[in-house]
Amino acid sequence: MNSLYKILGIFILISLVGCKSAKVSKNNKTSFYKDEVFACYYHNKFNGAKTASGEVFSNKKLTAAHKKLSFGTKVKVTNKENNKSIVVTINDRGPFTKGFEIDLSKKAFDEITHDKNAGKIKVKLETLNDSK
Repeated sequence: MNSLYKILGIFILISLVGCKSAKVSKNNKTSFYKDEVFACYYHNKFNGAKTASGEVFSNKKLTAAHKKLSFGTKVKVTNKENNKSIVVTINDRGPFTKGFEIDLSKKAFDEITHDKNAGKIKVKLETLNDSK
């Protein structure tokens, strides 16, 4: 009977992980995208280089790279450790290092990090949809 409860518990947990959630803010609606993934940031050597979208990269803007999300997608990135959030715009492809989901500009990373010396942070990602 104990093993049946364990199996049932695992099934419920797996079901909940696959669920979508939404939060509504003043003018935007967020849709859950991924939970507990890692974010890193761009090195300054990329400043001035063209991104995959054709924009010029700047570590002083609130932008990010993602492998699959469309260019122009607004993403709310929340640090899982301190609950600080920032909204970035996807304008590049990457990161191409295994284990990372999103590559943030240094400005975006610094605004939500709990440790300015960290090279990565665990984050939650939500896409924003304009509800106007």
